[in-house]
Amino acid sequence: MLSRLLTGQNQFSKVVSRSLCTAVNNEIVNTPLSKPLPGFPQLIYPKVDKSLYQTKVTTLSNGLRVASEPKFGQFCTVGVIIDSGSRYELPFLAGISHFLEKLSFGRTEKFESRDHILQDLEKHGGICDCQGSRDSLIYAASIDSRGLSSIVNILGEVVLRPQITDEDLDIARKVVTFELEDVDMRPDQETVLMELIHAAAYRGNTLGLPKLCPSENIEKMNKELIYNYMKLHHDPSRIVLAGVGVDHDELVELAEKHFNQNKPVWSKDSTLQGDLNLNQIDNSIAQYTGGLKKKEKDLSNVCPGPSEIPELAHFVLGFESAPHKNLDDFVPTCVLNMMMGGGGSFSAGGPGKGMYTRLYTNVLNRHYWMYNATAYNHGYIDSGLFCIHASANPNKVHDIITVITSEARKMAGKIDSVELKRAKAQLQSMLLMNLESKPVIFEDMARQVLANNERKTAQFFIDEIDKVTEDDIKRIADKMLKSKISVAALGDVNRFPELKEIELELMSKDGDQKGKRFSLIR
Repeated sequence: MLSRLLTGQNQFSKVVSRSLCTAVNNEIVNTPLSKPLPGFPQLIYPKVDKSLYQTKVTTLSNGLRVASEPKFGQFCTVGVIIDSGSRYELPFLAGISHFLEKLSFGRTEKFESRDHILQDLEKHGGICDCQGSRDSLIYAASIDSRGLSSIVNILGEVVLRPQITDEDLDIARKVVTFELEDVDMRPDQETVLMELIHAAAYRGNTLGLPKLCPSENIEKMNKELIYNYMKLHHDPSRIVLAGVGVDHDELVELAEKHFNQNKPVWSKDSTLQGDLNLNQIDNSIAQYTGGLKKKEKDLSNVCPGPSEIPELAHFVLGFESAPHKNLDDFVPTCVLNMMMGGGGSFSAGGPGKGMYTRLYTNVLNRHYWMYNATAYNHGYIDSGLFCIHASANPNKVHDIITVITSEARKMAGKIDSVELKRAKAQLQSMLLMNLESKPVIFEDMARQVLANNERKTAQFFIDEIDKVTEDDIKRIADKMLKSKISVAALGDVNRFPELKEIELELMSKDGDQKGKRFSLIR
């Protein structure tokens, strides 16, 4: 009897406990995220002096800028960004930046080979990389903070005192050749398309110059040409040394030692440049021209096997957009880019993957034959390029153009308030999530200091995004649509119409009538 009573009491207590938990859980579930949870103590956040975590910038006597930002953690990211890149190569052979990327972290005055540099990095758990773009060259490493002196020494050596040999050049030629072949054979043709659309948008100048080394220039590259280029562009006044998770005063002291007191190799040995005397930097402002670039390519068998990709024709429609220094236009352009969104027709995921964006809801979800539709925005210091990339079977070329031009026209039309709010929230969340990574913070800080001599905080951009209105989107969209269009075509280009016909289709108000303005006779 006693055991039954105790058992009964125990069961009753379990029922009461379960009921109470259910009630509390229901109350928690029904509490919006904007309110504190019931039954929990109120959170008290410690006050933090934000000035301690702001970016500090110091300019050395030789013009080199040193930027840093403290960050919690044992590891730091330190690197150099140089105002260099393919846009400055007009007086030189195209492809030098591509070669410098492959020659990076090689032998220097202090290090006999790349292996010696990597061994020095490994002592502190470090990794390094070099990335070139159209307007910059970045050498960077992530390393234990106790190895800061070692990595700044390495950066000073590889940027200012490289020892390039014929053997190094031969290896670089093979690497560049392999990379060009790899890009050509990839199922993803985005790299080739971005080369084509930039060449169409900035015909023969600055941003339109090839980022990848043309195959005909590979064997022409020599040490004298590369040292000439480095002498001009690796000048301290064009360099920013940046570090995240480091002490600023220590970084400045090390920069003074390795980037100022120890001189570049070309100032010590003038014979490195040979008989060449190239002494002028191409500081031309990007001239947006618009135009059409086609590339005939057989894409019928780019990815054989179980995951075979169908033969596709690629179409990119581009417009001149805002440079990143013009925040009044650049920020709304970024919001518009998020609003357009897009991706592949087989992309998995829900709303967080951009399934509510225009190129998904209005293009991919309505046209089963469309393989991809994605919007991009490339921002540079003096210009910008907004483009929409779409791909489908070659027999749907005219339909692709009709659908994408129609969607481009609608950018300057009515914008739903929920749609705009969602795009701004997505852009803000993407910004904050990216800035949780030290390498991303490093690149953001380095690029901002290189362009503006200061770094604006994430909160500044959050506030700027909040200010964007429907009128701002319509204003910048209308401005883009009035610019001369740029078009890139890849694949079976015989079916692509001429630029004038695409312009007429873009101006047409009845563009949704498929192929109405295209001639059927080719």
